[in-house]
Amino acid sequence: MGALKASRPPVSLLSRALLIWLVILVLATTNGVVREFLLIQTIESSIAQTLSGLLLSVLILGVAWISLPWLGIRTSSRALLVGAFWLVLTLVFEFAVGIWQGKSWRVLLQAYTFHGGTIWPVVLLVTGLSPWLALRLRQRGG
Repeated sequence: MGALKASRPPVSLLSRALLIWLVILVLATTNGVVREFLLIQTIESSIAQTLSGLLLSVLILGVAWISLPWLGIRTSSRALLVGAFWLVLTLVFEFAVGIWQGKSWRVLLQAYTFHGGTIWPVVLLVTGLSPWLALRLRQRGG
């Protein structure tokens, strides 16, 4: 039975990874609402942006940690595959929504410059590496 589970086809893995990414999307959206309607109203915008990015990074890593057993990831290559999948989904979603909202490419790309406290590139790095980081932590007994 264990051999069957270890040889699970990537399609099944990616289907599950898509469901987990949708959870991350909900958390990211909620994080954005909290940032815009609570944090920015009470603290400086650049600090709110940074705190929001850090919180989202922790949430993504937490989701990866919790979902790892359900995803059945036991190897670094599978963890990196899921992380790359999450990263691509995130980038496609972000650019698609931005284009749909009529934002210019200059505005869309500004999020990648660390301008105004934004740490979006760090969040993307965490998104891409979180399944692998969670696997490493679990393997070390953390």
